[in-house]
Amino acid sequence: MLTKRIIPCLDIKDGRTVKGINFLALADAGDPVELAATYAQQGADELVFLDITATNEKRKTFADLVKKIAQQINIPFTVGGGISSIEDVGVLLEAGADKVSINSSAVKNPELIDLLSNTFGSQCIVVAIDARKRGNDWIVHTHGGKNPTPLKLFSWAKECMNRGAGEILFTSMDHDGTKTGFAIDPLTKLNNLLSIPVIASGGAGNKQHFAEVFAHTKTDAALAASVFHFGEIRIPELKAYLLEKNILVRGTQPI
Repeated sequence: MLTKRIIPCLDIKDGRTVKGINFLALADAGDPVELAATYAQQGADELVFLDITATNEKRKTFADLVKKIAQQINIPFTVGGGISSIEDVGVLLEAGADKVSINSSAVKNPELIDLLSNTFGSQCIVVAIDARKRGNDWIVHTHGGKNPTPLKLFSWAKECMNRGAGEILFTSMDHDGTKTGFAIDPLTKLNNLLSIPVIASGGAGNKQHFAEVFAHTKTDAALAASVFHFGEIRIPELKAYLLEKNILVRGTQPI
């Protein structure tokens, strides 16, 4: 049985970790370097760093901050925000990132996925998709969830896979920050549709929500932010809970 991954996410704005609800009302959640070190020590399987205003502000991700975080951790590290070229990726990998996440730039220029995958390998390329349900469709949004697009979640995710994405990071904008649980229905469909790992994001509020997403979908990893940042869930306790539910996560052994 493949083990599941627990991934804290650091949403960065102006060099600080922030968290909101439905992509709005951002509140300060702490120093990203300190948080990253804490999560690595607690047993997080990976870490995601998203410079959430990089695209809107038309600037590049903070490579210096990436370097500081990379020096504090010994787990895989994915970085996203404002990435639109081979050069951008090269700078971040040199700073210590293991993988990069692209979102708005991939929607604007889908060939970027092919280019980056062919240059760095698909295992290095994560395509993040932010989507909100409208009627019967899940509509893809860009620029930190601000701009709706004509793209639909499932067809876009499949195109990303076919172009060389190594993973899909799906965030339900409707669930983000609500702590009501992950979006089980679209995650079920995504995992049945794709042959690459899917990371679930948006809605984690308690340990049971993690158990539910792993038990009811084929999701490979679950990502969360505020429940970790504000100490509502500690990663060692979460992993022990999942093991009790017969869900294997990295760093644990069957009982």
